[in-house]
Amino acid sequence: MCKGLAALPATCLKSAKDIKHKIGFLLQKPDPPQEQKALKEKEKEKDKEKVKDTVVNRITPAETEKWKTSFTNLIKNDDGRKAFASFLQSEYSQENIEFWVACEDFKQTPADKMNLKARNIFERYIEADSPREVNLDSVTREQTRKNLEMCDVSCFDEAQSKIFTLMEKDSYRRFLRSRLFLELSQPAMDNKPCGLEKKVKRQISDYSQCLPSYA
Repeated sequence: MCKGLAALPATCLKSAKDIKHKIGFLLQKPDPPQEQKALKEKEKEKDKEKVKDTVVNRITPAETEKWKTSFTNLIKNDDGRKAFASFLQSEYSQENIEFWVACEDFKQTPADKMNLKARNIFERYIEADSPREVNLDSVTREQTRKNLEMCDVSCFDEAQSKIFTLMEKDSYRRFLRSRLFLELSQPAMDNKPCGLEKKVKRQISDYSQCLPSYA
C-alpha cells in the first residue's frame, strides 16, 4: 500500500471500501428479466379486458332505426351516444363527443361550483393547444372566454352548438355507414348474443367508461 493511503485512518479506508463495493454492486445489477416484463404486460392486458367485459344494455334494431332518423335521437340516447363515441374514438376525434357531454353535465352543476367547472372545461377543450382541443373558430373561442367572466348555464351554448353541428354534418353521416352501426342494426339470431355482437358491445363499453353521465 502506498504511503498516502497508509497514512489515512482505518475508518476512512473502511468507508472508501464500502462505497466502492456499493458502486460495484449497482453497476452489476441486472435489468429485470424479460419474463417479469412480459408478466407485467399480461397484467395490464387483463386489466383492459376487465373494462371491456363491462356489459351495456342490449341495443335492438328498433333503437338503431331511431338513431337513423336524426342525430339528436342518437346523441340523446345512452347506448347511441356510447356507440357514436366508440366510432369517434376509431377516427381519433372523440374529443368532440366528450366536450358535448361535458357541456350537458355542466348545465346540471350547482351555482357555487359552476365557475371552477367552467374553467376546467375551457382549459381542457377550448383554449388553444389544450389537451383535448375541439375545432372552434377564433370568434367563438374568444366569446366563450368572455362568458367565463359572468358564468351561467349558457356559458358554452354557442361552442356546444358549433360542435354539435360539426358532428351532425360530418361524423354522424359516416357513422351511419360504418361497420359498427351496420353490425348493431342486425337483428339477433336468437336470445343469446352471438360472438360478433359481444365484440361490438365490448368495443362500445370500453370507450363508454370515459364519458360522464348527465341527468
